[in-house]
Amino acid sequence: MAVNTITKAWRIIRKLVVFLFVLHLFLLILYKWFNPPITITQISNLIGGHGLKRDYVAYQQISVNAKLAVIASEDQLFAEHNGFDFISIEKAIKHNEKHPNRVRGASTISQQVAKNVFLWQGGSWFRKGLEVYFTFMIELLYSKQRILELYLNVAEMGEGIFGIESASRAYFNKPASKLSEAEAAKIAACLPNPKLYKVKPMGKWVARRFPWIMRQMNQLEGDPEIQSVLK
Repeated sequence: MAVNTITKAWRIIRKLVVFLFVLHLFLLILYKWFNPPITITQISNLIGGHGLKRDYVAYQQISVNAKLAVIASEDQLFAEHNGFDFISIEKAIKHNEKHPNRVRGASTISQQVAKNVFLWQGGSWFRKGLEVYFTFMIELLYSKQRILELYLNVAEMGEGIFGIESASRAYFNKPASKLSEAEAAKIAACLPNPKLYKVKPMGKWVARRFPWIMRQMNQLEGDPEIQSVLK
């Protein structure tokens, strides 16, 4: 009796593993061309009472200023790396060892897409392991433009505000295609913690950070590798 129960349980587990494997491959291929209907983070926001505002837009409908601003703010080596910025990771590890109360992250835009599209928020080692795998897969399957397009459409940019189009309309009453350099930098400034760092009314963090992002944008815009991504 016990042997039969174990055998049945193993068959169910094996079928579940196969199903999840096929499902994740299907979603990886599907999201190469289509945006996710909803993400785990967006569902969590709805359940948590934070609301959900989003409006997916095509890459060509996003201002170059918005694309450049998030690269300048979040991942300046985005055009060069294969999903992981090992230099920033090493710096973050050293910083966190010295300042355990002020933990610094080193996630690339690709890693954030892996987390925001396919996974959930949180810092468990299991989730981080899955993030490494999905980051590797999207870098293998997607172009840099597609990765950046997904990021700009699914990233939370305010409490319950997801994507650059919704953020642009909420904060500046205009489409993402019309964002100025300063406006894009202000939105990018909130990305480390969009529920805490306010764009409108502007909080101290955003006011302090967005001029720095604009300076970085000016320095990066002449980089030919970045220009190839922004097109």
